[in-house]
Amino acid sequence: MKTIKVGGVPEHFNLPWHLCIEENLFEARGINVVWKDFPGGTGAMNKALRSGEIDVAVILTEGVLKDIISGNESKIVQTYIGSPLVWGIHVAAGSQYKSVEELKNTRAAISRRGSGSHLMAYVNAQNHEWDTDDLQFETVKDLDGAVKALSEDKAQYFMWEHFTTKPLVDNHTFRRLADCPTPWPCFVIAARNESLKNEPHRIKMMLEILNKETQRFKKLPKIAEKLAERYDQRLEDIQKWLDITHWSQEQISEAEVEKVQDKLLELNLISKKQPSSEFIYNL
Repeated sequence: MKTIKVGGVPEHFNLPWHLCIEENLFEARGINVVWKDFPGGTGAMNKALRSGEIDVAVILTEGVLKDIISGNESKIVQTYIGSPLVWGIHVAAGSQYKSVEELKNTRAAISRRGSGSHLMAYVNAQNHEWDTDDLQFETVKDLDGAVKALSEDKAQYFMWEHFTTKPLVDNHTFRRLADCPTPWPCFVIAARNESLKNEPHRIKMMLEILNKETQRFKKLPKIAEKLAERYDQRLEDIQKWLDITHWSQEQISEAEVEKVQDKLLELNLISKKQPSSEFIYNL
């Protein structure tokens, strides 16, 4: 049985993958999907794609596009989450800062350079008309590192997915000042070029199985309760999240690739745009 190594964040978005694995849906079709959690997010997954540690990543759209431009030999095979990601802007619960505007010229905690928390700090800065050249960063690896950095005032704010960080807001570790949604569909599925060359049919079959699961996912009995229990969330928060989230079974459009590249270029995070064919692989 052929193994496909898949990486993703340990967050509620990825429960459909785990259900497919637990219910042996991939195995029944002769595919051994091995999942690896990446608490460090997109930057860590880009590194793993480059090294061959994983074949496929469920990864932030803007993060993988930027890394492909920088030499990551991977392609997007599908959009996974078609709705925006809502990034919460967080400070320590006891922080002096009461508004996002007050965070100008302070230091942002980021998981690593090239991660979503890094790129979205630029989007947030532009939204508030800050000079992005003045942005300062503290690399913290993951959510636990961010908690430590903010509590020790090594960084003053941290951007992470709204609902993933909600328990830390509820227990007064963080205080959320505002939200900053992505201006595009947030998660895509990317695969290494080598894996696409060697196993295109198995990767395509894997996606077909996953897409059947995501199409029915919201209608599964007690799915909100299951998500709340597995991801330590309040049921009312999960219900709000389900209402604003939709899974995609389609390839990313060239227009969306253009939109992300335009924003990265505008923020001076890339030096030039690439043709859409550099990013998209149709199975």
